Amino acid sequence: MIQIEQAHLPIAALTHPGMSGKNNEDSFAVSAYSKENGRDTPVVLAVLSDGIGGHRAGEVASEMAVNRISQRVAESDGKHILQTMRLAIQEASEEIHEQAQQNETHQGMGATCAAACIVGNRLYTATVGDSRIYLMRGQNIRQISIDHTWIQEALEAGIMTPDQVEGHPNAHVIRRYLGSPSLPDVDLRLSMRDDESREDALTNQGLPLLNEDMLLLCSDGLSDLVQPDEILNVCCDYPLDQVPQALIDLANVRGGHDNITVIILQMTEAYASKPRRIWKKSPKSWQPLVAALIIVVGLAVILGAVVGGWLWLRDQRDGATSLTPTVQETIQQTEDIMLGTPLPELSVQATPDGQEIELPAELDEGPTLTPWPTHTLQSSATLPVIPTFTPTP
Repeated sequence: MIQIEQAHLPIAALTHPGMSGKNNEDSFAVSAYSKENGRDTPVVLAVLSDGIGGHRAGEVASEMAVNRISQRVAESDGKHILQTMRLAIQEASEEIHEQAQQNETHQGMGATCAAACIVGNRLYTATVGDSRIYLMRGQNIRQISIDHTWIQEALEAGIMTPDQVEGHPNAHVIRRYLGSPSLPDVDLRLSMRDDESREDALTNQGLPLLNEDMLLLCSDGLSDLVQPDEILNVCCDYPLDQVPQALIDLANVRGGHDNITVIILQMTEAYASKPRRIWKKSPKSWQPLVAALIIVVGLAVILGAVVGGWLWLRDQRDGATSLTPTVQETIQQTEDIMLGTPLPELSVQATPDGQEIELPAELDEGPTLTPWPTHTLQSSATLPVIPTFTPTP
């Protein structure tokens, strides 16, 4: 990746030795990169390390951790950031262990590590030890890292309850650290819910950050003395560039028994992920009424069709037993009568022009007949009435 001077996010960071008079063994670094030629996706890497060991050995270990991790990420192409961070942390652990073996004054040194990388608006984290990462969204704060301490393991195993943690003698016993004889298990879980599985926490990596989301990395010098809800209140009440100093002051007022380091980053609207919406656009005020009307009309049509069909079937059933002859029956009866009735005898009578026509005998003395019918046959049958139904709109 290409290192650049200006990060795409606002950042504030500060470290303080605390009030105990001990040397500051915390180290941190914030670097900005671009994947290619300064025009590709911007990247910000924040690394915080809390040193372990006396005679300035802890300071050496934390500085080695921050430098190695930052360098390893800078040399990468940024395409597999989680794998890069994991390998970088393990390489730093090996270097710290080797240095401790070669120098008597550095024997037993080690360090914690909390690393967060934001690629565009997506968050990736990796941790070892008890340095923490918090995510603040709206009026909520959540620790998205997991402590690698004796206390945390006891809580997860059900040996202890949360109300037994305060003042416990093993409160600062860490179970993973850089510089251990074996490679530490780098924790790539990004915890977003209390009840999620390890697999679910791993799939949270690449979390899209929303506008005004704040990410805070800190050493245990802060988290031991300042509660998460108090951290949230300070972040909401102070401008971003004043937050680290305000939190350090609060921890020091309460004793400041250890080194205190704070890094805070905030997502901006220009790069933020858009929150998911069920409706892309708000419906207009008249649209629900039209939709309701369409539903009512549709139901009325369906109901009308059902009732009309039932009435039609009922009439069909009733018509099957009716004594009223059908049209076909009436026509057939008429044909039977006409074909079965003998025609009357015809008589011959002369017309005025000398032609002769045959007339029925009984009409020989009656009125004159026209040679074609003047009335069509009218059926005396009654037609069955088929019900009609017009659906109500």
